Amino acid sequence: MILDNTPYSFDRVVRMALAAGLLWGVITTLGYLSDVLIPFAVALLLAYILNPLVHRVQMFVKSRGLAIGLTLFFFFVAVGGLCWIIIPLMGREVAHMGRLISDLVSNSKLAEEAANRLPPDVWQALRDYFNTPEVRDFFRTDSFISMAQATLRRVLPGLMGIISGTYSVLMALVVPAVVLLYLIFLLMDFQKVRVAWKELIPPQYREGVVSFVEEFDLAMNRYFRGQTTIAGILGIFFATGFSLVGLPMGILLGLFVGLLNLVPYLQLLGLIPAVVLAAIHALETGQSFWVVMGMTGLVFVVVQIIQDAVLVPRILGKAMGLSPAVMLLSLSIWGKLLGLLGLLIALPMTCLALAYYRRLVLAPATPELIVKPAGEGGS
Repeated sequence: MILDNTPYSFDRVVRMALAAGLLWGVITTLGYLSDVLIPFAVALLLAYILNPLVHRVQMFVKSRGLAIGLTLFFFFVAVGGLCWIIIPLMGREVAHMGRLISDLVSNSKLAEEAANRLPPDVWQALRDYFNTPEVRDFFRTDSFISMAQATLRRVLPGLMGIISGTYSVLMALVVPAVVLLYLIFLLMDFQKVRVAWKELIPPQYREGVVSFVEEFDLAMNRYFRGQTTIAGILGIFFATGFSLVGLPMGILLGLFVGLLNLVPYLQLLGLIPAVVLAAIHALETGQSFWVVMGMTGLVFVVVQIIQDAVLVPRILGKAMGLSPAVMLLSLSIWGKLLGLLGLLIALPMTCLALAYYRRLVLAPATPELIVKPAGEGGS
């Protein structure tokens, strides 16, 4: 226990220092190995999300291998179908946005309309921003795939370093193949490990450890399966709503806002680009800015009502997982420590730490909950 009355003896302080050093060593090692651990981390998260689907399919086909094969087949068909529909739409949206930006930074009719209808300071700020080389080059890209690669190079330079250079084509094929192999192996052993690991715990500690792991699994379940499902549904709703309003890049913005909802209520940050795109749409069509902005705000309101009144109660239930502030702090800290790998493991590690804190620090000191070798003194 940490908050008990046990005196801080020299032995206890040394053990705490060793534990802190061990923790720092683990974080440093993970940072060093992050490039090779990223495919495994991605596969592990996918396995955790897909395992319930595999279990349901296995109710109809007895073979675990066949159930995994069918689940992955339908999963990749669904993902491929969405990409086949969405990527061309995004490409057209990006091309349209590129033409609008070119018109805004030139002496076109659209630029004159913007100068007349927008406050001078706002118009000058927008024009200066759209005239930066990064923005113009981004929307001048010929293909959506090239644009996505350019984005990844800016956002994830470490990852793109793995799949770039002389062996870029080879690595672009090898990395997904490695993730797929990891995913298949993890799904094959998922159920077996889920049952058999309890037998590896000594009987005198088993109840406390199992209870601790079950609480961790419950917190993980609320986030990875619940919040991910909600974020995906909201992304579709936002993309549909923005497209109906007619916003430039409405689909891309909607999916981005849905992605932000992986941290609850962070989608409110999407209001900033939504306001900018609403202003551009009003200038392009000649509509009133307030009418376009009102319709854009209505999309946020309607989707928020659907989220709070329908999706959250049905998918997450009354009990919520991590609070938005804790989730955002967790992503910030682990992302800073380990980059992309940190972002992938941030919430599982935070759930694990909170489960440990509730079970082993806040809970009363009992032999079942304090996992330590028999005969050792309090720590």
